[in-house]
Amino acid sequence: MQTVLIVIHLMVVLALVGTVLLQKSEGGGLGMGGGGGFMSSRGTANVLTRTTAVLAAIFFATSLALSVLAGYSREPKSIFDNAAPVGTQVPAPAEGQGVLDQIKPPVQPGPPQPPQSR
Repeated sequence: MQTVLIVIHLMVVLALVGTVLLQKSEGGGLGMGGGGGFMSSRGTANVLTRTTAVLAAIFFATSLALSVLAGYSREPKSIFDNAAPVGTQVPAPAEGQGVLDQIKPPVQPGPPQPPQSR
């Protein structure tokens, strides 16, 4: 379900970007001074405005639906669930060893390997 909604959301986003880019620039916003073009009539502007509004509404609806679906799979967690019981003592590091020295596995010395020739 979530994958289908993401695909629909992406198609709406692409259509929304396309309709916004097709609209006439009124202030020369990107340096493209508004002149005449193949979409310069008033009726086309109304269609593009309505299309943009509908696509924006669908975009918000799919965004909200994706947020709700993501919230269903989330489980409430607490940091206290993983805490050690009260009274348990953590062993102190040995002298000269830091935390990283305690974590890494000990290195087992082995016989030296001769270099391989090809």
